[in-house]
Amino acid sequence: QVQLVESGGGLVQPGGSLRLSCVASGSGFSRYNMGWYRQAPGKQRVLVARITRTAGTNYADSVKERFTISRDNTKNTLYLQMNSLRPEDTAVYFCNAFNGINFWGQGTQVTVSS
Repeated sequence: QVQLVESGGGLVQPGGSLRLSCVASGSGFSRYNMGWYRQAPGKQRVLVARITRTAGTNYADSVKERFTISRDNTKNTLYLQMNSLRPEDTAVYFCNAFNGINFWGQGTQVTVSS
């Protein structure tokens, strides 16, 4: 089992940047496929970016060329670098670990507003 704790959210102006982190405790981080999801008010939770155990990545069309997902297995940490942020990126961002079972963090709020 893995426990996930996100950090790095906050308020940023349009065009700004943020880096989210997700620290995993428990064993076997390197064996999990990891992802970032987001949920805007009144909307469903959707995939933002995903990174496999072998570091393959894929992104939602809406964030391609702006967001970068990465992982550091030596630090049990998942990252999401978000550049050129837009108001429509405003949401609660959740870290996900998948190894046959889904594990979720508590989420971190990202607000993009002037």
